[in-house]
Amino acid sequence: MSDGHPANDFIFMLKDPAKIKQAESIIACSKDPACRSKGLPHVSGTIVISSAPYNSRWGFHYEPKTIAFPDFSVEVCDANTSYVQEHLAEVGGHFLPGNRWCPWGQRVVEDVTATISSSGGN
Repeated sequence: MSDGHPANDFIFMLKDPAKIKQAESIIACSKDPACRSKGLPHVSGTIVISSAPYNSRWGFHYEPKTIAFPDFSVEVCDANTSYVQEHLAEVGGHFLPGNRWCPWGQRVVEDVTATISSSGGN
């Protein structure tokens, strides 16, 4: 997912076939100006404070089974990737209660399965 700033790009894993299909639909819509103009959902889920092999640059990752694609979320779970990384010690308390993260400005932009497979996970 991306907010247009490569420094905040974040890779997450989906395992549920229905969610994979939903993500693929979001990616297809993001490439169609008419569809994109109607708005795209963002990503929301519970984060785990540990890096993942497919996204080792960050010290946290989404728990795959908790990922959803809402149109709207509450403000308390909004933060960009870099900010979350800088405040990991506060996650789960007043910052991102329940470890719920829903970066409003970031959208699913591509499927990086082939890229990750060929690079060994990084």
